[in-house]
Amino acid sequence: MGIPKLSGTQFIKVALSICLCILLLPFHIVKAQSPGTRVWQASVERMDGKQVFFQMIQMQKNNQETWYIKNAGEKIPVTEWREKGDSVFFSLPAFEVSFRARKEGNEKLNGQFLKQTTGNTQHWPFLANAKDSQRYVSNMGKAGENISGKWDVTITRANGTTRKALAIFTQEGNNLTGTFLTPSADYRYLDGIVTGDSLKISSFDGDNIRLFEAKITNENSISGGFFYNGYNGKESWVAVRTDSIPPPDAIDPTRMREGQTKLNFRFPDLQGKWVSINDEKYRHKVVIIQLMGSWCANCLDETRFLIDFYKENHDKGVEIIALTYEYSTDALRSKTSIEKFRKFLGVPYPILLTGVTAGDDQKAEKTLPQLTAIRSFPTTLILDREGRVRKIETSFYGPGSGEYYIKYKNEFNATLDELIRE
Repeated sequence: MGIPKLSGTQFIKVALSICLCILLLPFHIVKAQSPGTRVWQASVERMDGKQVFFQMIQMQKNNQETWYIKNAGEKIPVTEWREKGDSVFFSLPAFEVSFRARKEGNEKLNGQFLKQTTGNTQHWPFLANAKDSQRYVSNMGKAGENISGKWDVTITRANGTTRKALAIFTQEGNNLTGTFLTPSADYRYLDGIVTGDSLKISSFDGDNIRLFEAKITNENSISGGFFYNGYNGKESWVAVRTDSIPPPDAIDPTRMREGQTKLNFRFPDLQGKWVSINDEKYRHKVVIIQLMGSWCANCLDETRFLIDFYKENHDKGVEIIALTYEYSTDALRSKTSIEKFRKFLGVPYPILLTGVTAGDDQKAEKTLPQLTAIRSFPTTLILDREGRVRKIETSFYGPGSGEYYIKYKNEFNATLDELIRE
């Protein structure tokens, strides 16, 4: 059968019909992806049944199947992938977390996310679906407002007290990314959507599991919001647009006790060797003391920064020591988690086990009695060549905070440059 000849008018009508059909296809079908790459919609479910959504990327890399968890500009590699029958088991490169799920065909995973804590292991229902590639669906159509910019946020705790934060949003059409800056740290890479007058933005990195929802009242006001934090935390929040408000200040931040200028500590490293700030290695050196935990995603961001700084400045007489405060006083459990963290990042400086938990209210008294209370992780102390504590950083803003990360790095470098020259 031959192909019928069309008149000019008929050809135009057929072409327009084809174009209209293409435009009506669902976005995720026509959206270009790299060959062999699939994006899965995934979620974990809190105790209250609220789902926190994220995305998983399945791709071929060096002729091997590779998986990542995606939050905005961050891709977290999935590790220790293992299959047994219709079951799959995998983990993340840091933190005491793991997944176990059943494969339902080639397009669905159904199982649990397991998270170790200071208490019992948390079991979160976990789902992943290859048929849905989007994190959130534009079920209310186009965004009613563009909320790109900075927002002065008031978060109300369950007990009625409030705390402040600074939100930074970037919106392109329906797509929304951003973070919140608190007195101690940023909420890293949040990824979500604005559809109609509704916003949803979330993150999942193994440590932090967060979801913000709210209504956009107008271009300058966000109201009726809820912040779902972790396994069961829930707070309300509102925000107003701002141009110049800085991140909120910490209340009673860590400082040296009156009359104290130097630290005095001695703890074992991962090989059991005792390390002291008074060792010859640290005499007449500029020393950075990092208070951190292997469970802490912000500490991971800071460690990446400090590794680069160490490599560039070690030959100038700079040393770094990390002191860890873990979830447990079990030395083997702590060492295993820290070693996983160290190996993933390739930490070149000593990591010492304090043997005191992050949640211990007396952790400063038990480990660094020259300090007032340690309130946040990471906290970073900078010592001059005479061993005197010259600065204590209690606010770390990582790469997810954009301009504030650049500002942090510039101020940090300026402080250290001055001490190196002394």
